Amino acid sequence: MQTKQAITVLSALAQESRLAVYRLLVEHAPDGLAASVIAERLGLANATLSFHLKELVHAGLITSRQESRFIYYSPILEVMNELVGYLTENCCCATGQSCTPASAPKSVANTARPRKRTA
Repeated sequence: MQTKQAITVLSALAQESRLAVYRLLVEHAPDGLAASVIAERLGLANATLSFHLKELVHAGLITSRQESRFIYYSPILEVMNELVGYLTENCCCATGQSCTPASAPKSVANTARPRKRTA
C-alpha cells in the first residue's frame, strides 16, 4: 500500500457513521448486507447512508453488487489487511527487535524476523 492510498482509507474511516458501516459489514463478510438493512441497523437515513457508502467505495474499502432490486455491500478485507501491514511494517525496527502484531497480514507476518524472547 502506498502512503496516498493509506491516507484515503484512513480518511474514509475517520467519521463515526462510516466506521460503523464498515465494522457492520466486516461482521457480515464476505456476503455483506443490503443497503436497506445497513440503514435499519444503524438508524441512518437512506440519503445519508448513500453518501457514506459512496465514500467507502471510493476509498476501496467496500464493493457493491446488485441482486434483483437490492444493492448489497461487502467489505474488501484485503485492503484493511494491507493498511494494517502498511502501518506496522517498520514496527520496532529502530530498536532491532521485531514485534509483528498477531493480526498482521500473512505477507507481513511471514517475512518478519522471529520475536526475541525475554526471560
